[in-house]
Amino acid sequence: MSGPGRPTVQIELTADERSTLQRWARRPSSSQALALRSRIVLACAEGGTNTAIASALGVNKATVGKWRHRFAAERLEGLGDAPRPGAARTIGDETIEAVVVETLETTPKDATHWSTRAMAERHGISRQTVSEIWRAFGLKPWRQDEFKVSPDPDLIEKIRDLVGLYMSPPVAAAVYAVDEKSQIQALDRSAPILPMLPTTPQKATHDYVRNGTLDLFAALNIATGTVITDLRKSHKAADFIAFLGKVDHEVPTDLDVHVILDNLSTHKTPAVHEWLLRHPRFHFHFTPTYGSWMNLVERWFSALTTKKLQRSAHRSVKALADDITAWVETWNENPRPFVWHKSAEEILDRLAGYCTAINK
Repeated sequence: MSGPGRPTVQIELTADERSTLQRWARRPSSSQALALRSRIVLACAEGGTNTAIASALGVNKATVGKWRHRFAAERLEGLGDAPRPGAARTIGDETIEAVVVETLETTPKDATHWSTRAMAERHGISRQTVSEIWRAFGLKPWRQDEFKVSPDPDLIEKIRDLVGLYMSPPVAAAVYAVDEKSQIQALDRSAPILPMLPTTPQKATHDYVRNGTLDLFAALNIATGTVITDLRKSHKAADFIAFLGKVDHEVPTDLDVHVILDNLSTHKTPAVHEWLLRHPRFHFHFTPTYGSWMNLVERWFSALTTKKLQRSAHRSVKALADDITAWVETWNENPRPFVWHKSAEEILDRLAGYCTAINK
């Protein structure tokens, strides 16, 4: 028996609606959002409860309820994102479906992807209308992301291990995400940077002068967001061991230390192995091959680059070192941990989808 609250809306489909939803749900190139919404509505039409459908499809109960009610009110058109204020649309479902299908499954003869101009000319509609359809269905044909599937034979075990450390860290232990940012250049512009003025952005010359490089080692505490760093002139195994010694000195002695790091050769030398044998409280956890995206310290390096290094000028290596040191001190005064959200199952499901797509 249903509990108190909004009553469940029963979904009945016409033959045309069922056929369209089945195409959208099965089509390999459908947008993920559209395919999921189609599967939700089809399940609702079979009489499933919101709770059962949510469990079967791996979504929230509220998500099922949202698309059940949206479809009941707006039918196929409602499976797009919420419409923006303005005049009612003047094109039919057939045109919308054609634009979506052709965007996903075809390309124009003279290009690798559709433009709003080409699609508008093909269907006799405005470029603005094409843009609104693409926006509603989450389509961005001009964009291409890159990915690389890891060949690591221990991929699944490593993903589960790292996600476990992030989402359920061990007790009486500190977990650090560790890496090096190598060859940070002390760059100075060939002319002074011109300050920002009203209506005019800051300006810097395109060319620059190189004044040397530094290597930055960093260990991000995933619980607190604080960072242990060390600036060095190289990133050899001896430098890495020296940095591990600094981490060992700064972490309370009653805690084990779990270190997340990539597969750089300097992390796996005999000298590093011998150091680990002498420091049994340290435990290494390697990311999968080509899996540096699983190392949260990369997020911190990105913040350092965009907030400090990208638009700075340094006339010497010392000036660069002083600038980085000051920025790190400021960060540690108000640290902000990066929170990992994806479960191992979500990551593995996404990887399985990639593998299925590229092997068709």
